[in-house]
Amino acid sequence: MSKKDGAYHHGDLRRALLAAAVEAIGESGPSAVSLRDLARRAGVSHAAPAHHFGDKAGLLTVLAAEGFDRLADTLRPVIAQTGSLLETGVAYIRFAVDHRAHFEVMFRPELYDHDNPAVVAARQRATDTLAAAVATRGEAGADARMDGLAAWSIVHGFATLWLGGALPADLGPDPEAAGRPVLRRLVDRP
Repeated sequence: MSKKDGAYHHGDLRRALLAAAVEAIGESGPSAVSLRDLARRAGVSHAAPAHHFGDKAGLLTVLAAEGFDRLADTLRPVIAQTGSLLETGVAYIRFAVDHRAHFEVMFRPELYDHDNPAVVAARQRATDTLAAAVATRGEAGADARMDGLAAWSIVHGFATLWLGGALPADLGPDPEAAGRPVLRRLVDRP
């Protein structure tokens, strides 16, 4: 499905509806998504999305799980190739920008079933990946846990502020270039 053709044409309707949801979230945010609108976008009956997802929370549950999996899949190669917490943080920011709809759903557990087994597994995979990035600093124990929370808070906060247009305009148009000196303050500390 694409915006140009405006209708679903045989194939994977579930994937087409998820793509329509990503498009809708990009336009209006996750709270404004409706199954009826997704059906209209896909050119199918208004009952079709409910058949695949049950309700809006079911659809957003799938998007959240997919987002956590994509985040882990984005960060793992960066950790393997660079071993750098800084570069992993930059990749996190890029993920947020490139997968904004997923990012906006993933961290709003009130919108979906956060206890769904697929979400739990995907979130744990992403958490483990972030912990592996922090482990590149060589610290262990309680300090490593706090370092992990600090690193996540900084990169997530920067990404959220970037997406919200709340950062100073003089940082420029590239989120990676803008984020790198901010993240350096975290990783270059003694």
